[in-house]
Amino acid sequence: MFIKSNYFLALLFLLLISCKEKIQDKNNFVIYQADPKKQNVKLYWKDSQNKILKSIKNLKNDVESRNEKLLFAMNGGMFEADNLPKGLYIENFKILKPIDTLQGSGNFYLQPNGIFYLTQNNEPVISETKKYKHNTTIKYATQSGPMLLIGGKINPIFQKDSKNLNIRNGVGILENGEIIFAMSKKEINFYSFAQLFKEMGCKNALYLDGYVSRAYLPEKNWIQTDGDFGVMIGVTDHK
Repeated sequence: MFIKSNYFLALLFLLLISCKEKIQDKNNFVIYQADPKKQNVKLYWKDSQNKILKSIKNLKNDVESRNEKLLFAMNGGMFEADNLPKGLYIENFKILKPIDTLQGSGNFYLQPNGIFYLTQNNEPVISETKKYKHNTTIKYATQSGPMLLIGGKINPIFQKDSKNLNIRNGVGILENGEIIFAMSKKEINFYSFAQLFKEMGCKNALYLDGYVSRAYLPEKNWIQTDGDFGVMIGVTDHK
């Protein structure tokens, strides 16, 4: 009986330690959980004057000019010269940049590549690019790569002890349809970044970008309004 009790206490101790470690890990990230059914989650690229926004500051000014309040924002994917979206970009049902199914070097082309999109019913989806099928209900979409989680499993190309460290940001979707946006505060490898989304309960997650990443989350006193981006993701509310 004594041995069983000690065994139970040891298991309980290990469980408490692991839970504590997960909470501590979250402190190393800027995390925002959004409900697209109740909140305005949108992708942004240009303002009403057809000028590329580029920075979170410009995005904030743009939404405020429409009497909206910016609750959260971060860069929404990789971009090419002149701040053009890299790969597929859909805004308000319009395809502004076509899908990229080519092969190449760099993180974008690490497989599988993926697409994060929102439908007209505000349902979020992360799909492998090769499985993506366009339809007219897709309101917003941004393409990036690589996928961090695929069906609840960490992308097998990632190495747990990789020394490829960088600031990283990404997006994941919970089973209840809510969205997890996250950016690391410190340099991190792909495996550890994917692990965060897995521990939070995401089934699919997509890497967005690296060292250029910025996030704006005033409720957590994390305010970065600079940047020189292509696509940005913003969550707004009416003032």
